Amino acid sequence: MKAMKTTLATVTLCLVLLMATGFPLEKKGGSSSGSAGKEKRVQYAGWDDVNVIAHGLLQLGQGLKEHVDKTKVQMRDISTKLKVFNRTVAELGKESQKLRVEGDALKARAHGLEDREGQLLNVTAELREKAEEMQQERRTMKERMSLLEERVDSMLQGDAVVLDTSAGAKNNSDAQNIQLMMEAQNKRVDDLVERIRLQQEKLDKQNVRIRTLQTQVQQSRQRASPRGSDTDAQSGLSEQSDSPVEMATDCHELFLRGETTSGVYTIQPINAEPFKVFCEITADGGWTVIQRRQDGSVDFDQLWQAYKKGFGALDGEFWLGLENIHSIAKDGGYILNIKLSDWSDDLVSIDLPFHLGGEETKYSLKIQKADTFSLLESSLGTDTTSGQPFSTSDQDNDQKKDTNCANHLSGGWWFSNCGPSNLNGRYFQTPPPKQRHQRKQSIFWKTWRGRYYPLKSSRMMIAPAAILKKA
Repeated sequence: MKAMKTTLATVTLCLVLLMATGFPLEKKGGSSSGSAGKEKRVQYAGWDDVNVIAHGLLQLGQGLKEHVDKTKVQMRDISTKLKVFNRTVAELGKESQKLRVEGDALKARAHGLEDREGQLLNVTAELREKAEEMQQERRTMKERMSLLEERVDSMLQGDAVVLDTSAGAKNNSDAQNIQLMMEAQNKRVDDLVERIRLQQEKLDKQNVRIRTLQTQVQQSRQRASPRGSDTDAQSGLSEQSDSPVEMATDCHELFLRGETTSGVYTIQPINAEPFKVFCEITADGGWTVIQRRQDGSVDFDQLWQAYKKGFGALDGEFWLGLENIHSIAKDGGYILNIKLSDWSDDLVSIDLPFHLGGEETKYSLKIQKADTFSLLESSLGTDTTSGQPFSTSDQDNDQKKDTNCANHLSGGWWFSNCGPSNLNGRYFQTPPPKQRHQRKQSIFWKTWRGRYYPLKSSRMMIAPAAILKKA
């Protein structure tokens, strides 16, 4: 722009000079009489001046052309930026419209949640009223039971008084109720007698084993020298404990023999080879631990043969093995206890009566419960009432046709339709993964903390059903 102004100033100066020199001018003579006869002299601009002017005009034209070209480039840049700006404005308008629509949807959901909250409050109020009604009925039943007990006492003491016919009919009705109560009580007594008989049989077996042990100890002492008698007696006991005939069939039998410490023991179920187990000894009996998850030190994403034989360390994380579990509980009458904990160290315990089939049934798990399942129990019990085979990534025995649940989730389990529980999934330390497709591969129990909550620990144990009756 500065060069343009300089060129214009140069051309203007040249034009002024041209105007001053280029037009002819008259020269006045010395006298008026002499001038009339002389021709007038005309002066013209020189050639150099014309060249200067032409050169200045050429520079002016070139400057104007460059200025026009720069202006065109600037106009194109401005036009391009305006198009980009228009597109950005249009996109912002679309995003604003989407946000407005999402805001309306969120408002609608908020209204829906408010309505549901109101419904829940109404249901809560109804449940509270029903609970009060049930408490009232319970108090009424207690009063009626007290009256019946008083009448029974009066009848037993011979203080019953026969009044009129209507009173006699009422007494007959009361007598029928009392008879029903007596029959129920007799049934309970029969059940207790049966339980006592079973316990007596076990005690007799234990007495036989104790006498056998005592006999063997005495024989060992008699054969041993006086100096080594104590050592040989201990050796005899050790050999007896390792004898297949005298091994316990499960951890509860070890408890009945007097074991009080939890730890690793060797057992031998009926018609099976001996193997080591971890026994959880409680005040009520001995539980055989079949699974433990606590720190992720063992990979539970194993194949069929590994789940059949077992893997891991008995003093840490492990799976006892489907064949070993079947050998213990193949005759039925066993309880499956499941203990779970979350990352807040809250605990929950579940007891389910079960039966485990052999390899010919793919180790099918069947939960045998007479009454309905609670919400907590339903995560495993609902899908196994008719028997559910075990599945791994190389043995697809689940009920989902197009999906291998062991591959879709992780580990081996009694999957139905990739159902609501899997205690052999991947172990995730806290905090859990953000992606839901990863969290659903974890250790979860849907009806406790949800399907996408990785649990902190799990432990599965089995024991004879009599252990719960004793407790």
